[in-house]
Amino acid sequence: MENLPTDHFITSLQFTPKTYQDVYPAIDPKNNPMPGKVVIVTGASRGIGGEGIAPAFAKAGVKGLVLVATGMEKLKETEAAINSLNPDVKTLCVAMDVSSEADVASLFEQVKTTFGHADVLINNAVVLAGGPVIHETKTDEFWSNFEVNVRGPYLLTKAFISGLPSPDYPATIATIVSFSAYQIYPFIAGYGISKLAAWSLAANVAVAYPNITSAVVHPGLVQTRQLQPAFQRFDLDKPELVGSVLVWLAADPERSRFMSGRIMSANWDVEGLLARKDEILNSNKLQIDVPGPFGKEQFEGKT
Repeated sequence: MENLPTDHFITSLQFTPKTYQDVYPAIDPKNNPMPGKVVIVTGASRGIGGEGIAPAFAKAGVKGLVLVATGMEKLKETEAAINSLNPDVKTLCVAMDVSSEADVASLFEQVKTTFGHADVLINNAVVLAGGPVIHETKTDEFWSNFEVNVRGPYLLTKAFISGLPSPDYPATIATIVSFSAYQIYPFIAGYGISKLAAWSLAANVAVAYPNITSAVVHPGLVQTRQLQPAFQRFDLDKPELVGSVLVWLAADPERSRFMSGRIMSANWDVEGLLARKDEILNSNKLQIDVPGPFGKEQFEGKT
């Protein structure tokens, strides 16, 4: 890792001609208004949730923001920041454990009472635990990745879909993953494997519910408490970047539906993605897949 250029995780993952590390006009929340929409953001007390995602939706003028994290004190700080950005946004702070079925049920009861239903779910709560390599991990620490990073999105997604006004209601679920979901970094194995599972969950939702845009998003490298020391030397991205990309995804679910079940990086130019829409839809690009070839046809006629 120490021999890689500092822009390695931008250029090596590049899928569009242009890349960005901060907000640009196409994803600017002011250019993607979301009046009347209610958005749930987990992991909203700090990091990209509190500093990037929740503020971006406030700037987009949503009707309501449901801020979820484990601690109420930090959530109230996020809420105060949101109120200063846009006092017209109604906020609901819920301190809870996303891996608790009872807590998730209580959350959605509060959402129903306060707003009726939510239109957007951002699965951002995360745990990165266990290491440095598998035989040296503590079992409970290793498994905690799956409790928060997989069980959490499962419970939230299940409750979110159940709370939609109708089976064909257009909605958005965005799940924050990482390039470690498909690239191998043995010193964060539990995290990477759990994020791959979260991606698979999102892909299953995309197929089962065509009314829902269910995308997974790599947020870039952002300075948070979860960023491992090995990645600190690389070019870091603004938390506002991923927040604004998520607004772009959610503002027009029909526009972004082609990314359902697929992964995108916050660094990619969304206009560049749109230019490749047909190519993406007509291929297995940006999906979970195992390159072949497979099928008995390749062996027919051969001895």
